[in-house]
Parts: sequence; structure tokens; C-alpha cells
Amino acid sequence: MANILKYAVDTYKNNIYLISLFSISFIIAFLILIFASLPTYSDAGGIFLRMQSLFYNMNWLNTSIIIIAVLLSLLFLSFAIVAINVIVKHSRTSTKITREVIKGLELYTAKVFIVLLLFTIIFGLISFINYLLGISSLLSSLIILVLTPFFFYTPSSIVIDDLRIVRAMNMSARFFITRLHYFLLWLVIAIILVSVFDFIFIAISGTFLSRFIMFIFNSLFILPFLVVLQSQSYMNRFSLLKR
Repeated sequence: MANILKYAVDTYKNNIYLISLFSISFIIAFLILIFASLPTYSDAGGIFLRMQSLFYNMNWLNTSIIIIAVLLSLLFLSFAIVAINVIVKHSRTSTKITREVIKGLELYTAKVFIVLLLFTIIFGLISFINYLLGISSLLSSLIILVLTPFFFYTPSSIVIDDLRIVRAMNMSARFFITRLHYFLLWLVIAIILVSVFDFIFIAISGTFLSRFIMFIFNSLFILPFLVVLQSQSYMNRFSLLKR
């Protein structure tokens, strides 16, 4: 697994300017949720929705704003994820990003958008059912955990293997289960990066300012690197690229 981390660091370092440019889409995606007056809160560099708060005082106007904000946010997220995966793919295979590839970003982004939208709808339905029936949040978390393998590597599978959505989801689940240690490595790295930098920014600027600093830093550096690491893990399934 050490070679995957090395590939991820090298790819990120060699393409940091291009990756950072595309990562602006992460900032835009999260800012949309904030300025849409949704019940959000920031913690450890992330923007989170208070799902139960969404169900209070719901009306057609609020619902329309929420739907539009979420769709726009998912669109920018999809573009950033696809762009970074394209960089990883061509960096790992030592090929140039041609005009045809750039034109293909639109199709890849559309596919990844559908995947993220599907996951968002499922998550929203589970939260809504949990709110109506008072189901334990632990059960909801377990359901999401079961569905995670079908979504985690799907964007990488769409971009790298050029698969249709259903096949990409099946490939994602298969790879997730057979290479579970890759996901665990990703999870450990994510926890370490977020925890360490969150602690540093709190120590330097205090709790209030650190939320904004960590949000920008996470969107421009940590999250893009985690996407690179995720994509590099998936690329490692090709035996000729393991060397």
C-alpha cells in the first residue's frame, strides 16, 4: 500500500497547480449550500446539513431553494471529482490530456452527477423515513454503510474504465470488497490529515476563525488529495501499473 500513497503524493505534487485550480469547484459547491440559507454548520473543514432541521417549516419556496442549491452543489462537486480523476489517469499512464479528453469531461461529469444525486436522494429518503418513524440513527448509518461500496469508487470507475453507471457501481462494490485495505488506508489518511490541520488552525487562530481557514484549506488541498488517493487506489487494480 505504500506505493499507492507514494503515487498519490507524486501525482498531487506534480500537478498541484492544475488540481488546485479544479478544486475551486469544491469551494463553490460548499458555498452554494451556505448562501442558500440551508441549515448547515461547519466542522473540521466540512459543510454539513442538519437533516432534521430541513423538515421544519417546509414550504414550496424553501423546498425549491433546497433542490436548486443541492443540484448546483452536486454539479460542481462532480466536475471537480471528474477533473482530478482525469489528471490521475493520464499522469499514471504517462499520456497527455488531449482535446478529446477535455470534451469528454462533460459526459463524465453528467454520469458522476447522476451517481452523486442518486446517493443524495437515498440518503435524504433514509433521513426522512428516520424522522417520520423515529428509527434509530444507528440503523440509518448502517444502511448507508452497506450502500457505500456501490458508490465510493464509482466516479473513478466511470472516468478510468469509461463504464456506464450501473456497471461502474458494480465494479466499485467489487473493488471495495476485494481491496478493503485500500479504503481503510484512505480513511486513516483522511482522519489524520483533517485532525492534524484542524488542531493546527485552532491553535493558531482560535476556534471561530479556524472554521473558515480549515474550510478553505480542506477544499483546496485535503479533499483534492483524498480524491487523488482514491483514484490511485483504483488505478492499482491494473497489474502493469503496479510497478
